[in-house]
Amino acid sequence: MDLRIFTEPQQGASYDTLLTVARATEDLGFDAFFRSDHYLSMGSADGLPGPTDAWITLAGLARETRRIRLGTLMTAGTFRLPGVLAIQVAQVDRMSGGRVELGLGAGWFEEEHRAYGIPFPKERFARLEEQLAILTGLWGTETGKTFSFDGRYYRLEDSPALPKPVQRKVPVLIGGHGATRTPRLAARYADEFNIPFASPQDTERQFGRVRAAAEAAGRPPGDLVYSNALVVCVGRDDAEVSRRAAAIGREVDELKSNGLAGSPAEVVDKLGRYAATGSSRVYLQVLDLHDLDHLELISAQVQSQLD
Repeated sequence: MDLRIFTEPQQGASYDTLLTVARATEDLGFDAFFRSDHYLSMGSADGLPGPTDAWITLAGLARETRRIRLGTLMTAGTFRLPGVLAIQVAQVDRMSGGRVELGLGAGWFEEEHRAYGIPFPKERFARLEEQLAILTGLWGTETGKTFSFDGRYYRLEDSPALPKPVQRKVPVLIGGHGATRTPRLAARYADEFNIPFASPQDTERQFGRVRAAAEAAGRPPGDLVYSNALVVCVGRDDAEVSRRAAAIGREVDELKSNGLAGSPAEVVDKLGRYAATGSSRVYLQVLDLHDLDHLELISAQVQSQLD
């Protein structure tokens, strides 16, 4: 099972902090560094020193890392026009030597849109579908030819469809809990389906929906990677688990129920339950970005048992 580090910088993180975590991610043998795409903190976090933009962050990390994959869970479709996003992602892919992945969602946090003057349309899912068609269409257009799109929300005329990513196909991640439209969209456009913060039972149910949607679309269900995103809180003993839970404002019992928490052995056991659903990749939501010892422990005593 691949383990990836997943950060939430809107809760409070500078670029330098994210760079430190990304370098630790690389040095400790994790597969990838991902980040959320939000401009406003949530809950009681003060968010200081303020938000960092997801794709500007990844552009910087592209030049300051060498091996790890880089991506978003999830880029908000409301933040960027699809043609502009296609250019941004392709450029960062070139800057990284072909290590970028794009998680794209419809956008959901209305408060941050109001805070920064970003439109929050009602028909976000329908827009997302057009965005995916445009992104994949632009990247898939042969060099020297043009791409046009005439949709309800977006219109492109004779785009040169440049620049091209280094990768023949930038992996696209789609995720969520939706029972009908989300699996259908994943079956059509996704290379990976991710379900965030779900139990093994709910994971298995949602993966089943995606597999069924893929079959209905004439696509082998095994073409997709299936993954989870889960908060992580690991300790060598109960006291260390409690300390780390308190540092992120969570209760140990709640974390054990809804995430990956406890001793390394407990976490490895629970990861096995997710593997049994067909999950082959887990994004570890790390909420205390200054606790690098936490990453070292996970690498040494959890990841080492999954290889």
